[in-house]
Amino acid sequence: MRKLITTLLCSFSLASPTLYADTVYVPIGQQGSQQASIERPQQGMSKDQVQEKFGEPKDWDEPIGDPPISRWVYEKFTVYFEYDRVIHSVLIHAPINH
Repeated sequence: MRKLITTLLCSFSLASPTLYADTVYVPIGQQGSQQASIERPQQGMSKDQVQEKFGEPKDWDEPIGDPPISRWVYEKFTVYFEYDRVIHSVLIHAPINH
């Protein structure tokens, strides 16, 4: 009985169609190139400068930790502050509609 089951399983696996998948590699330098032109706060800007240039954030987190890190969220990017200065700004992923 065990040989019959093994033979049947082997027969079915040989008869089943083989599936293929393509892997697409996008070089790091080309990722997000459609959004690269979006202006966002630069490292070292103060909170006042960011607010003056980009307006009020739509959401924010109060400072936490030591040193205190806070986050302001805008429509197209998020800004991270250490104390009162920008340490990083990150574009928010926007899927491409084909």
